[in-house]
Amino acid sequence: MRILVLGGPNLNRLGTREPQTYGTQTLDDIIELLRERAGSGIEIDARQSNFEGQLVEWLHEAADARTPVILNPAALTHYSIALRDAVSIVTETGTPLIEVHLSNPHAREVFRHTSVISPVATGVVAGLGAGSYLAALEGIRAMSEATRPSPETLH
Repeated sequence: MRILVLGGPNLNRLGTREPQTYGTQTLDDIIELLRERAGSGIEIDARQSNFEGQLVEWLHEAADARTPVILNPAALTHYSIALRDAVSIVTETGTPLIEVHLSNPHAREVFRHTSVISPVATGVVAGLGAGSYLAALEGIRAMSEATRPSPETLH
């Protein structure tokens, strides 16, 4: 199985940007943790862009290939209808997409309390630092196992 891990604007600055909020791990550190946790049976395809349109294109790719997604939309969480619509395209196919955030948006500024992505995402994990990504991985793994046919049904 392949999981697409997408990061939005400014996540390439993790480790140095507001470490009191986002921690000192870089995005590469988090992706390495994901790959270790995933093991040999899951390929982690990690991508980051500061450009909304690029994220939309990658989500279209995921929808077409039915590739599960872990998405940290970053600041686009709060206002990007284009990203929301692309997420909806993924989840309408029955493909899981988990929205993740390192910090807890509800414990921050009021403008961060609303996500336009959450209503169309399969699930949301926030406030656990890198653990948000690991929890999303486990959620996708569990959903995949729940929909996989049992050996008895294959005969």
